[in-house]
Amino acid sequence: MFETSLILDAALIPAMLVALVGGLLSFLSPCVLPVVPPYLAYMGGVSVSEMEEARQARRRVFGAAVFFVLGLSTVFMLLGMAASALGRSLLQYQEWFIIIAGVAVMILGAHFIGVFRIGFLDREMRVAAGDRGGSAFGAYILGLAFAFGWTPCLGPILGMILSLAATEGEVARGTVLLAAYAFGLGIPFLLVAAFFPRLKNVMGWMKRHMDRIERISGLLLWTVGMMMLTGQFTALSWWLLERFPALATLG
Repeated sequence: MFETSLILDAALIPAMLVALVGGLLSFLSPCVLPVVPPYLAYMGGVSVSEMEEARQARRRVFGAAVFFVLGLSTVFMLLGMAASALGRSLLQYQEWFIIIAGVAVMILGAHFIGVFRIGFLDREMRVAAGDRGGSAFGAYILGLAFAFGWTPCLGPILGMILSLAATEGEVARGTVLLAAYAFGLGIPFLLVAAFFPRLKNVMGWMKRHMDRIERISGLLLWTVGMMMLTGQFTALSWWLLERFPALATLG
């Protein structure tokens, strides 16, 4: 039989996959994807047409995008540390905490699927970062502002990942989860910055299918909430260890 410590290590793997997918779905959300090209162009100090036609412009945009992703990753990882620290302080109430978090995540999932709508989640809030375009430092500041202010668009999925981080109860593990979320959200920004002309049609297709993407996000949220309520993350961890014994070396 595997030791408990190994189960906990393996349990982080499905949670990291959920966080990664959550980051990608956050990028595809209705108030992020449509503004990505002009946002990237602004950060790089170029126009959208220049970003589409000039390789040199895309290089500038890509450099700015790297610092932008570093900025948003800084905030998300700090949030992961805070959430897991909170979870650790509430360790004696962890069973109730997981139930409440699971129910909340399922409610958010039902909102995205369309079972019902929660009014404030349909409103967008952004933090203005002033005139910061065209510099690495400005792009980093914009990344910080993006992470703090692009709510509630990021809020529901980010809240799910923070709930998972809080149930981990260890700062390092919570930070890893939010790093996976930042990776899932940030890498598409870098890909668009580097390959914008080739990805333009793909982004157009995604915009036309926003309703379907929202339902997929809702299904992910609802499923994760149910797994939190029923303890299926632990069951999935056992399955991973039995299916891939090499994972036991992670402990």
